[in-house]
Parts: sequence; structure tokens; C-alpha cells
Amino acid sequence: MAVGSEKWKKNIHVLAEKIKRCPAFCWQTTSKVGRDDPRRVIHAFKVGLALTLVSLMYLIEPLFEGIGQNAIWAVMTVVVVLEFTAGATLCKGLNRGLGTLLAGLLAFAIEYIAHETGEVFRAIFIGAAVFLIGSAATYIRFLPYVKKNYDYGVVIFLLTFNLITVSSFRVSNVLKIAHQRFYTIAIGCGVCLLMSLLVFPIWSGEDLHNSTVFKLECLAKSIEACVNEYFSDAEKETTEDKSSGDPIYEGYKYVLDSKSQDETLALHASWEPRHSRHCRYPWQQYVKLGAVLRRFGYTIVALHGCLQTEIQTPRSCRSLFKDPCIRLASEVSKALMELANSIRNHRHCSPEIISDHLHEALQDLNTAIKSQPRLFLGSNSSQASNMLALAAVHARQRQEKDNHRHGVSLSSVKTDSSALFEWKSKRVNDDQQSREAERKVLRPQLSKIAITSLEFSEALPFAAFASLLVETVATLDNVTEEVEELGRIACFQEFKSGDDEVVVNIPTPKLKVAQNQLSSSDGAE
Repeated sequence: MAVGSEKWKKNIHVLAEKIKRCPAFCWQTTSKVGRDDPRRVIHAFKVGLALTLVSLMYLIEPLFEGIGQNAIWAVMTVVVVLEFTAGATLCKGLNRGLGTLLAGLLAFAIEYIAHETGEVFRAIFIGAAVFLIGSAATYIRFLPYVKKNYDYGVVIFLLTFNLITVSSFRVSNVLKIAHQRFYTIAIGCGVCLLMSLLVFPIWSGEDLHNSTVFKLECLAKSIEACVNEYFSDAEKETTEDKSSGDPIYEGYKYVLDSKSQDETLALHASWEPRHSRHCRYPWQQYVKLGAVLRRFGYTIVALHGCLQTEIQTPRSCRSLFKDPCIRLASEVSKALMELANSIRNHRHCSPEIISDHLHEALQDLNTAIKSQPRLFLGSNSSQASNMLALAAVHARQRQEKDNHRHGVSLSSVKTDSSALFEWKSKRVNDDQQSREAERKVLRPQLSKIAITSLEFSEALPFAAFASLLVETVATLDNVTEEVEELGRIACFQEFKSGDDEVVVNIPTPKLKVAQNQLSSSDGAE
């Protein structure tokens, strides 16, 4: 009993401590969300203000008498339509308005035709119209262009059409209800558009633009940090948890995970009006550039993997190639930062983006590798075959020893049928156990002998690392071409000689909020 009471006291004490820390934890979490992106606070106030405005239709008596209970549709429209960015709000608002309008017109036409028939034929006609329109609209949703741009509008069209058409069979004033619902939805969409476009607007195009700049900076920092860590003198313990603040991993992870975010931001940006002289953004070109950056990121992933391979080149060998590799990575990083700087400032990049220093670093790396031919080609080609022959002799000796042991046991066994069967079963089991034990012992030995006997095996990991580092230079050409094409289509300013400074220490934009706001309740009413 004493032990149980002590346990209960301890649990109560732990619970009390958690409750005591809960307010501080909640405050830290909420304040961190606002500090990460102050636009979240602005958006929250905008939603609150919009809801207050549409609620006046309930609170003010003259407005309530004119609209009635259907004023609730304006409140629900604000909750569903008002998104984080102006492009997302325009996309959902116009889809909702257009779907409601088309559904209302079609429902009125169906009601007008069905009203001229009898009661039975009217029910049959309405049921057939609901079936045909519902099937056709649902099938249209599978079309790629419609699904990408107007899926929410088709859902609202289906919902409104069925609501009006089916209700018209039992309710006499359904047309009045449809009119009021359309007006309230239009009021709600209008309030949402005004709040998104006029009150501290948040543009999807700017988010996509800043996200592209941020991805270039992430890649630049990742490749330089990766090469510096590969040639660092201090040993670094490898951990299974990659999300524990590794700058290399965090850099290329953001790039590789950006596909859906880029496509969604580009879609929403295509709905936005031109709002400044720098807002001419070719959205699809940003998506293409994002795809090229992801291919560049795959190369950095492979480079990062070279830091964690089982077979590592000794640091004494790595030091022979340290300077040219670090120089090459630094030049690639500078080129990426220059591309990011040119996009940020809406100007063309320098004509010397692929500078002579980059070519010199490539030549230095090539010369350093050529100066160590024995490290990569080996000096004694017969050593591996000799070691493998010794391994084969070792295996043959083990086999002869096993055969001799079985032969001795054979001379002393019984000759009757039961004993013979027992001996055969035992021999089969012994052979299987022997072969299994041999595989467990011989296979690691052969692998170890085969690897360690290769004189150039220690240089192979570095050869892979150097090859991937050169691959980043080749991929850099593709990135540069896409950035130049982006500058041509977007009419960037011409490069001037005084604009060649590369900004490295730039505050990280907080863009993940856009991705968090992309999930919406489709079809919610």
C-alpha cells in the first residue's frame, strides 16, 4: 500500500508540474508562430474583421429584414473563401460565385420546364435532370484542366443545383430563397476580395518569387557546408535523426519538398491582378526553374551521402585534394548566390556568372587527381588475386576437414535400416549446419579480403565525391540557363557593373505559412 500511494503521489506531482507549465508553453508556441511570420497575425485580424462585417446582416435589424435567415451563407462564405493569399482567395471566391450563378440559372431553367408538366412527369423530369447533370459534372471534374483550376467551382455548382432543383418540388418559394442565397454569397465573396486585395494584401506571386530565391540560397549553403564537412579535420558522429538541425539536410530538404508548393503558388498567382511594376512574374517559368533546382538538390543529396558511407577515404588522402575541392564548391556557391541575388532584385545576372575562377578550380582539381595516379589505379594488380586464392585454399581446407569428420563417424554407425535412415538424416542436418556456418564465416572474410586487398579501394569514395562535385558544375549551367530565361520573359533590368555584389547573409523568409494555408475544405458550406 505504501508503494502504491507513493506512485500515486509521484504521478499527481508530475501532472501538477505539467499543468503549471502549460500556460507558458502555450504562450511560447503562439508567440513563435507570430514571430516566424508576422503576416499570420495580420491574416487573423483580417478574417476577424471580415466575419464582423458580414455578421452585421444579422445584428442590424433593417439588413436582417431584407435578407433574413439566409444571411448565414455570407458568414459561411467568408469562413470558406478567405484564404491566406490574395490569389487563393480570388481562386476560391470566383469559383464559388461562378458555380453558384451557373447552378442557379440551370436550376431555374429546369424548374420552368418541369412546371409546365404534371406532378408525376415533373418528378420524373427532375430526377432525370439531377442524374444527368450530376453525372456529367462529376465526370468533368476528372479533366486535368478543370480539376486544376475549377474543381471547387464544380463542387459548388453540384451542391447548389441539387439544392435548388430538388427543393423546388416541395417548396413553393424556392426561387426567392435561391435569389437570397446568391446575394448573400456575393456579399460574402465581395467582403473577402476587398479584405484580400486592399487590406495588407499577401500575394502568392511574391511568395513564389521569394521561395525561389530562398531555394537558391539553401542550395548554395548546403553544397559549401557539405564540402567543408567532408574535408574537416574533426570526426563527426553520424546520427540516425537527420532532422536534428543539420544545415546540409535542412537546405536540400526544403528544395526537394517544394514541388507541390510551387505548383499551388503558381496556380494562385495566375489569378492575381498586376499590382506593381515588378509583379510581372512568368509563373510557369518559376515552376520549371524549381524542377531544375530539385535536380541540383539530388546531386547534393548524393554528396551528403558520401559523408556517411561505410568505406571512407583516409583524411591523409583527402587532404591532397582539399584546396581545389573547397575552391570549386565556393565558386559554385557564389554562382548560386549571384543567381539568387539577380532574381531578388529583378535584374539579369552577370555575364560572368560562370567565372574564370570556376574553370581554374576545375583545372586544379583535375591536375591534383592526375598527380596521384597510383592512388586511383593501384601498383600491384596481382595482390587481389593472391588474396582471393588464399581465401579459396582456406575454404578447401575447411571442406576436407568436414569430410574427414563425416568419414570417421561413418565407420562406427549401425547397418540396419533404422540406423541407416537416422545416419542419413543426421548427415543432411550436419551438412546444412556446416554450410550455413561456412557461409556466415567465409562470406564476411571473403568480402573483407576482397575489399582490403584492393589498393585503390580507399580512393574510390573520394572519386565518387569528386565526380558528384563536378556534376554540380554541369547542373549549374542548366540552372543558369533557366534563370536567364526567367529574366528574359519577366523583363528584368539589365545588369550593371555596380550590381555584382553577392549578398550572403540575408534573413530567411518565412514561407512555410503559404504551404500550411494551402489545405482547404473543398465543398464545405
